[in-house]
Amino acid sequence: MIELKNVSFTYESGEAENSLKNINLTIRDGETILLCGESGCGKTTLTRLINGLIPHYYEGKMTGEVLLDGREVNEYPLYQIAQRVGSVFQNPRTQFYNVETTSEIVFGCENMGLPVLEMRKRLEKTTQNLKLEKLLNRSLFALSGGEKQKIACASADATQPDIFVLDEPSSNLDIVTIRDLAGVIRHWRSEGKTIIVAEHRLYYLMPYADRIIFMKHGAICHEFTKQEFQRLQPAELQNMGLRALDPFHLLPESTPNPNSSTLRIHNFWFSYEKNGPVKVDIPDLTLPKGEIIGIIGNNGAGKSTFARCLCGLDKKAKGKLEINNTSYGAKQRRHLSYLVMQDVNHQLFTEDILDEMLLSMAGDDVEKETTRANEILSSLDLLDKVKLHPMSLSGGEKQRIAIGSAIASNKEVMIFDEPTSGLDYRHMVEVSENLNHLKEMGKSLFLITHDPELIYKCCTYLLFIEDSQVLWHRPMDDTAVKLLQSFFLMGNIQV
Repeated sequence: MIELKNVSFTYESGEAENSLKNINLTIRDGETILLCGESGCGKTTLTRLINGLIPHYYEGKMTGEVLLDGREVNEYPLYQIAQRVGSVFQNPRTQFYNVETTSEIVFGCENMGLPVLEMRKRLEKTTQNLKLEKLLNRSLFALSGGEKQKIACASADATQPDIFVLDEPSSNLDIVTIRDLAGVIRHWRSEGKTIIVAEHRLYYLMPYADRIIFMKHGAICHEFTKQEFQRLQPAELQNMGLRALDPFHLLPESTPNPNSSTLRIHNFWFSYEKNGPVKVDIPDLTLPKGEIIGIIGNNGAGKSTFARCLCGLDKKAKGKLEINNTSYGAKQRRHLSYLVMQDVNHQLFTEDILDEMLLSMAGDDVEKETTRANEILSSLDLLDKVKLHPMSLSGGEKQRIAIGSAIASNKEVMIFDEPTSGLDYRHMVEVSENLNHLKEMGKSLFLITHDPELIYKCCTYLLFIEDSQVLWHRPMDDTAVKLLQSFFLMGNIQV
């Protein structure tokens, strides 16, 4: 049993966001608990209290009691907590210690000092239960985001804890891999494990959640049974800042411009190695200019590689981008385009958020550009954090900073790779509004996304990539909606 009695916590920095206020919560053995609420409401902080990262790693001021089987968590050494509580983080790379998958899965068992024979038995059991046969003895660096998340789950599973704590585990996963994640949770439930999940995507957890804890401003505002939560209307969920329980049957909110000019992608081809597998193969593709083009497909299909080629970041990539009868090679496209990466940690460079915005601008008029940067930050709900270091913020906040930098760059072509990963409903809407504003300015936008709500909110055109090729592309019309629903609900990719 896990008990939190009158718990309040403030991080050492003293910021109110992500702090907790007078939390009282009892989690019984074998329960599955969903923690939900807008970014900064305290979900992640609550999970850190349960898995011992507070106070053993994150320091701050705490009052109240956090009890694990009647004993205060801070009385346990961290290694003992790790034997009882398995953790899966939003970004699995932050919890890896090895370079290949099999060693990573048994790493926790090694730390526990288990005999080699026992470790092999646990590896075999975890591999079988989580269906990981194809992922053994692989380089972690060669895995997709979804495959890395599976290894993170396997690493936690192999230690055979009683409790699993997951912090936004689906944020970078495609629909198929989310189904796999749901299968892992279903398996843990069948073993009687206690599961606590902090999550923005709610739909895949509905069959499994025993209770839903809604948090706001660091406090528990409401506790729902599954039946009570499922009776909430879409408008009620939106007012709470929560994502849809059925994101697959929404209606498109944006329509394409029938008279838009075009851009042409000609002879795009790329492989990482000579005579290696082809990662992009697009002989000829004509798309509308000045639209928001949603790029969909499963993990590993070639979407992110296509984005890098489109921006000219992969110098070996062949092919031309033609806009208004002007042809651009890879080097020229680097000056024409801007890419927001899936892992935005790779493109945050400065000491505070304002400087991050200014870095993307021309630097001709500092006063004017500072005013513009503050306007962008305000539109993304980041103005109150203007002097904070970008790396001190949450994953969702970092995502919005990178999007703001793209807006500030004023490039002709902008590519966003999973721009709403880790974002709640309100911030997803803010991002979509900014994207629509860029579209109105005549920018051509490409969105690589697994987020159906974002697609229905702002995309005007769809492009489906599978096995490094474009299977179909079309305006966001009735046929596109049917294809989209078929892909999300059944994995059907054919026209």
